[in-house]
Amino acid sequence: MSEYQRSRTMTAPPEAVFDRASDLDRLDSWLPRDLHVRAEDPPAVTVHEDGSGRDERALFRAQRDQLRLEWGTRDDSRYAGWLQVAGISDQASEVTVHLSFFDEEHAPSGDEVDHALEKSLERLAEQVRV
Repeated sequence: MSEYQRSRTMTAPPEAVFDRASDLDRLDSWLPRDLHVRAEDPPAVTVHEDGSGRDERALFRAQRDQLRLEWGTRDDSRYAGWLQVAGISDQASEVTVHLSFFDEEHAPSGDEVDHALEKSLERLAEQVRV
C-alpha cells in the first residue's frame, strides 16, 4: 500500500473552500488535469483518466458538517482518498489531501502523485483566493 498526503494554507474561509472543492460540476477545475469526474447518482460517479482512456466507477461523498470529502473506487479497493478543510481564521483555511493506493502494481509513481497533489492544491487555492 502507498499513501501520500499534502497540505496547503489557503486565503479563504473554510466553508468557501469546501463548497468549491465539493462542487461535482467543477471538480475538473482543480483535480489533476487528466482526471474528469462525471456525476451519476451521487454518491456514484465515473472518473475518466485521459492517460489510459479508462472510465472507473467510483464513489464521492461530501460531508459538509465535517468539511470533508471522501472518494474511492466502487468495484474494487484499489484506491481511496479524502480531503479535509480546517479553519485557521475567518479568512484562512488549511486543506489536507490524503491518497491511498492499495494495489502497488497499478499505483502511479510517488513523484507523479506528489506533483499532482501540489498542482491540484495550487489550482484550488487560486480559485478560492479572496
